[in-house]
Amino acid sequence: MRTLTLGVTQMACTWDRAENIRAAAGLVEQAAAQGAQVVLLQELFETPYFCIDKDRRYFAEATTAAANPAIAALRPLARRLGVVIPVSFFETDGGKYYNTLAMIDADGEVLGLYRKSHIPDFPDYEEAFYFAPGDTGFRVFHTRHGRLGAAVCWDQWFPEAARIMALQGADALLYPTAIGRPVNPDTSPFKNSLPHWQRVMQGHSAANVLPVAASNRIGVERGEAGQTQFYGGSFITDQTGAKMAEADEASSCVRVHTLDLDAIAEYRAGWGIFRTRRTDLYGGILGERVGV
Repeated sequence: MRTLTLGVTQMACTWDRAENIRAAAGLVEQAAAQGAQVVLLQELFETPYFCIDKDRRYFAEATTAAANPAIAALRPLARRLGVVIPVSFFETDGGKYYNTLAMIDADGEVLGLYRKSHIPDFPDYEEAFYFAPGDTGFRVFHTRHGRLGAAVCWDQWFPEAARIMALQGADALLYPTAIGRPVNPDTSPFKNSLPHWQRVMQGHSAANVLPVAASNRIGVERGEAGQTQFYGGSFITDQTGAKMAEADEASSCVRVHTLDLDAIAEYRAGWGIFRTRRTDLYGGILGERVGV
């Protein structure tokens, strides 16, 4: 029987980068102590979520993959604990900037990078000011503990991304995240998106008959343009989209759940979703919706 034990995490971040990395490493230790083989950290955990504002000084926070301090700190931890650690970081490469995930395998080696494909561009999530759209395509990483599809935050709203990773043979889908509600939700049209945020990924899980894990940040973060209450809610689903483990909205914590990959594969085959696809009818997915 092939099993996979996923761990999700959440924490608040400050401008003390070294302390954020130490806190993240501590959560990895906690999850590994509970049996986690893959420990998912939240999006851009080295700093506060600077994309609340458009401010060129934050480009100084970007590093190459080779020079990134979080990757450097977590590689030996992954090797010592025998766990896989996807690391979200602000990357600079060849004069461009990306919102990137490095997949650290259980031996401490970096298997490769995924650069966030879908870049949000609206108040309090001004990512298009900082990040170029990713050029890696969607990726599934063959790790010691399973085939892991990994995308980043806004990617999680797109069923196309989840389906492509499923077709590439993913055993599970992972989404590091930074999302919250306005501090004064009564005056905002967005109000509380937490249930919607969870349900869209539960839908990816159910539609692709795959487990999904998402890690979000917590705490109130303030910029010049606004302030956001990041609402945690990190969770893990089974292959039907049911939540099997879930964190609250405010605690720094880990949640862990074990999945039977062989049973999931048998269940997926029994449903026949991938056998009965009609790719001859799907050309319209590439079209634009008028008025959006």
